[in-house]
Amino acid sequence: MQVSILDDYADTLRTLDCFALLADHNVTIWNDHTDDVDELVERLRGTEALVLIRERTPIRAALLERLPELRLISQRSVYPHIDVEACTRLGIVVSSDLHPGAPSVATAELTWGLVIAAMRRIPQQVASMRAGRWQDGIGHTLAGKTLGIYGYGRIGRTIAGYGSAFAMPVLVWSGEESRRRARADGFEVAASREELFERSDIVTVHLRLVDATRGIVTADDLRRMKPSALFVNTSRAGLVEPGALVAALDSGRPGMAAVDVFDEEPLHDIDDPLLTLDNVVCTPHIGYVTREEWELQFTDIFEQIRSFAVGSPMNVVNPEVVARPAPPD
Repeated sequence: MQVSILDDYADTLRTLDCFALLADHNVTIWNDHTDDVDELVERLRGTEALVLIRERTPIRAALLERLPELRLISQRSVYPHIDVEACTRLGIVVSSDLHPGAPSVATAELTWGLVIAAMRRIPQQVASMRAGRWQDGIGHTLAGKTLGIYGYGRIGRTIAGYGSAFAMPVLVWSGEESRRRARADGFEVAASREELFERSDIVTVHLRLVDATRGIVTADDLRRMKPSALFVNTSRAGLVEPGALVAALDSGRPGMAAVDVFDEEPLHDIDDPLLTLDNVVCTPHIGYVTREEWELQFTDIFEQIRSFAVGSPMNVVNPEVVARPAPPD
């Protein structure tokens, strides 16, 4: 099959052990990003199987309708960036392993790295030394601080364990079933979302971005936070009301933020407010970007291509395409 891979920014995939799974296929890898439909049509001309790296490129009907050879989209995890209805109409199989029960250790670790970096002002201290100066300000100890976790799923639950290991009281707010699990795990559940933001010294958000959660963190939520508090987002930028985080930081509540996700990605604007504020630690959406995590993810993605090629599609999101009778010769 003719396989195309979009958005492999660091040209990493060909260096993974699992890349050998595509040895029997013709593979084209694109290392830059574009969301221009005309340019994508040219890049993907003749493509039969398209590999996506999470949500880096939206795949909508306007593009799909101009790719007549496309038969399979293979990726991992959720797929709000794919027009599944258009894929189904056009006979394109969407395969995506949702990996139930498996936490993203890489994202949890990055979250905790951002917490420590922001609270101890590590980026600022490094910059100070590189500029020929010595200590730059004073940080905060984590022990004894209240860790607020908004969303007690796979990642949130892992983060709660990290907080306990650092002698932090953990406070959880989430859906009803998730709150029940948090209580069963021995963690305190906030009486309300408002209480989570008011009491926590750190609030970290771990929710999926769907219609019901878009903008779920409001300006009022952020205004409830302490002037000394830290807000962390390694999930999706769209979970926060547009403009609310920068406005809240400008007003001093919360006092700090650490973010791995942005409204526009890739973000190349060095004048973006989040990149210019001294009280914000930013990373370029690397929560899931580790060699170990990619070996795991792309083994699944490439196995989906191999299975499809031999007539046994797996992890199919739109099974009605598979069940559809083949067109007559």
